[in-house]
Amino acid sequence: MPHFLIKKEEIKDNFIELFDNENLFHITKVLRYKKGEKIKFIDTDKNVYYCTILKIEKNYLLAEINDCKKSNRFLKTDICLIQSVLASDAQNLAIANALQCGVREIYPVISQNSTLSLKSLKDKKEKWEKIALENFKQCERADMALIYDVSDLKDCLEKFKKENVIIFAEKYANKKLDPVIKNMDKSEKIALVVGPEGGFSEEEFEYFKNNNYNLVSLGKMIYKAPNAITAGVSNVVSRVEDDI
Repeated sequence: MPHFLIKKEEIKDNFIELFDNENLFHITKVLRYKKGEKIKFIDTDKNVYYCTILKIEKNYLLAEINDCKKSNRFLKTDICLIQSVLASDAQNLAIANALQCGVREIYPVISQNSTLSLKSLKDKKEKWEKIALENFKQCERADMALIYDVSDLKDCLEKFKKENVIIFAEKYANKKLDPVIKNMDKSEKIALVVGPEGGFSEEEFEYFKNNNYNLVSLGKMIYKAPNAITAGVSNVVSRVEDDI
């Protein structure tokens, strides 16, 4: 059952009131909830409210809170994704996969083999945020991912500690995942880097190697970029979350 992110002011005593907003449209028009049905909400403090709909109209919903519990559907580690922006459908899938895997921050970047320009991506962020919100609801995450403006790959890498950056490379891999994770400062953000469909350029690989970045292989198979995100993030999460 999906849940819906609500504001504190929408919680009144033992009830939740929604007026004309995006949540109400989704509940009434898309999912077609009815009076008497069960529904879940979550607030920014990760409290999940299990409710029964008492009244539902075009511009108004009233639900009674039956139970409230803390959600555990979030990562204890700050996993960030630096990903080369892909063509439309592939990029939408990349955002969805990152959200479902628990990524907390998404940094779309332009790399040398990117097929898109900064100018063509000017108005895409709002669409990506909507896709992220849809996946937040569906996978019942307790926290929402933050999507940053499109930036340059090298500039973005400089935001993170070098030992906390993992670049998933289809070639020139120089380290194994386990020792890389062992040497990380897990109290800091961990950045995972996935390139475009054509992979990183030779010049970019030279930059990575000259600056001693961790180049890690995803194995013998070649993944499409959205699937590489799923495989890469899942491999890291399974290790760092077990360590905490």
